[in-house]
Amino acid sequence: MKFEVLFVDLTDRKKQILKVVVEDYIRTAEPVGSKAIAAEMGGSVSSATIRNEMSDLEEMGYIIQPHTSAGRIPSDKGYRFYVDNLMKVKSEEVVRQNEMMVQKVDKLEQVLKQVVKMLATNTNYASLITAPQSQKNKLKFIQLTRVNEEQILAVMMLEGNIIKNTMIDIGEDLGEQELLNLNILLNSSLNGLTIEEINLGIISKLKEDAGIHSKVIELVLNEVAEAIKAGGEDLQIYTSGATNIFRYPELAEGEKASKLIGTLEQKEVLQEFVSDVNADQQGDGGIQVYIGDETPIQSMKDCSVVTANYDLGGGLRGTVGIIGPKRMDYEKVLGTLKNLMNQLDAAFKKDER
Repeated sequence: MKFEVLFVDLTDRKKQILKVVVEDYIRTAEPVGSKAIAAEMGGSVSSATIRNEMSDLEEMGYIIQPHTSAGRIPSDKGYRFYVDNLMKVKSEEVVRQNEMMVQKVDKLEQVLKQVVKMLATNTNYASLITAPQSQKNKLKFIQLTRVNEEQILAVMMLEGNIIKNTMIDIGEDLGEQELLNLNILLNSSLNGLTIEEINLGIISKLKEDAGIHSKVIELVLNEVAEAIKAGGEDLQIYTSGATNIFRYPELAEGEKASKLIGTLEQKEVLQEFVSDVNADQQGDGGIQVYIGDETPIQSMKDCSVVTANYDLGGGLRGTVGIIGPKRMDYEKVLGTLKNLMNQLDAAFKKDER
């Protein structure tokens, strides 16, 4: 979960120095000294003045000194301030790659695999994407069909045109007219409802209206509930670029790298991760940035994670994530994700209009 950080108002000069420290460290992975900052600022401020400002930034918790004689590197708080206040999102350089990636293909699975590979290649970080799921599955239609004297087939269509089929042992033989009446009763009562909205009052009324077939209604409702719940159980996750972490010395050491790669290979851990970040989303679920201890998984505490939700319409949403070092190129990553969201929207929602 992201934690609240108390930010002290910074002067424009301190903001400029912090921006240089973050961006130089992102680029070089080396502590940044006052001379390098002075050069970046065009010589308009002396090294002595910069050292004083850096001392203030260090006391405020925005930068840290890893070694006695070294320059400074950003703290988690410094990265957070940079992401929230200082960076400009790069977009123009990634538009072309995204347009090439989101193409008309027959299967959504192919698109998702292209997306996650493109993200890893374009950013040089690890990436993941989940298959879309209905956030609040609603029942659109149900059809009961006789199979034999004691079984019926229930075909349920959920929001997003997700089809679920199940055989139900009812222990009695229903005629065509009886099945027709039950189909009309179920659809007129349940159409457009989520599992949370199918309350005891609705269930009692259905059983009462079904008369001698109330037991059939109970069995069918149990299957409807299972079908709606099942939408969230088998979350498909695609990953790419796990080995990119070896590009970054701070993540590449043996045990740390092993744990991080292991996390990216464990479906259950990633499902929990996606669930946690989605629970942390607010509003329309825009792009979220988690830095260091803000990330919900222990093995990612030395990383930054950027996530976004994509929306295919019809209640279907999925999650995209990029995992890299805390010194990741936030501008490029956020630009990549914003353009990706636009491309997915254009590719899939256009067909619904």
